Amino acid sequence: MSLVIDDIGLLVTNDPTLGDGPLGIVHNASVVITDGIVESVGPSGKVADERIDTAGACVLPGFVDSHTHLVFAGDRAEEFTTRMAGRPYDGGGIRVTTAATRAASDDELRTLTAARLAEARAAGSTTVEIKSGYGLDVDEEARHLRIAAGFTDETTFMGAHVVPHEYEGRPDDYVDLVCGPMLAACAPHARWIDAFCETGAFDADQCRAVLEAGRAAGLGLRLHGNQLGTGPGVQLAVELGCASVDHCTHLTDADVDALAGSDTVATFLPATDFSTRQPYPDGRRVLDAGATVALASNCNPGSSYTTSMAFCIALAVRDMHLTIDEAVRAATLGGAAALRRDDVGRLTPGSAGHAVVLDAPSHHHLAYRPGVPLVREVIGGYRR
Repeated sequence: MSLVIDDIGLLVTNDPTLGDGPLGIVHNASVVITDGIVESVGPSGKVADERIDTAGACVLPGFVDSHTHLVFAGDRAEEFTTRMAGRPYDGGGIRVTTAATRAASDDELRTLTAARLAEARAAGSTTVEIKSGYGLDVDEEARHLRIAAGFTDETTFMGAHVVPHEYEGRPDDYVDLVCGPMLAACAPHARWIDAFCETGAFDADQCRAVLEAGRAAGLGLRLHGNQLGTGPGVQLAVELGCASVDHCTHLTDADVDALAGSDTVATFLPATDFSTRQPYPDGRRVLDAGATVALASNCNPGSSYTTSMAFCIALAVRDMHLTIDEAVRAATLGGAAALRRDDVGRLTPGSAGHAVVLDAPSHHHLAYRPGVPLVREVIGGYRR
């Protein structure tokens, strides 16, 4: 079965060989998708079994949200309200969500996850990574990953999110559990492994042990780092060849140089900085150094309860000094790089036919009209 998206006023392909500039922009275009794969990109008027007439609208690749924590129960609105009144964020609320999530049934967690994914899809996300990290024991972490794997292939085991109450004062014992029985139970349901390298969570040696154990089990590596202050996270991620190091709010010159000289993607989570009242990272500095940059939502109940990648784009433009084109590229092709995917984040022959039709003439409206639901239609995407 073939589908043509036709009469596109402005098409973002993310391939400079197909159009103008780094976004590969094509005007008056059409995209033919056959059996879920882009067959051709060309001028308007192509023919296929089905046709979507965009009436001159902008079309771009579906957003690639490479960092979420969607499998959870409970609510932390009170924590957010208190934080907006001046209480600093310290990550301690993770344990509150852990208790609520452990108490939820499989059906409840599936329903909640499905609703969040539907919300993300309506906002234009067609590829979504989902982490565990609110179970923090062997059975719960495996349960949450099984649920996540019912929705996406991009699942991440994050038992090293924070030390649970049961291991208070014994972080090394908990790391042994994560690297042993917990990893064995979770690896069959995960593509990636992640850890939170931060004061109050896990130090560099503990994170190294977790990631090296994950690599030995066949998982790809990711890392939370440099969120609350400067620290060893970025350097560790680059040393170990992580696909991505996420947050990157506080970077030294050495961190920026390390990112620029590596294949590790710097994934910024600006909605988190908005929600925690932290300073925004200097994305301009990182891009100018030559590093690869991604944007992601970090959807979670405590520090970033949003599924809107358009919101993240607007924040990146307003407060991280990215151009609109750079922010859109980071939310699509950058996210794909963070997941080491070359089939998403672009609309080129052979790529996945994941496309977003905007109710706007150009992608600039994603930042120009912040908070407005501009996604008219979404084609393709993750399992539902």
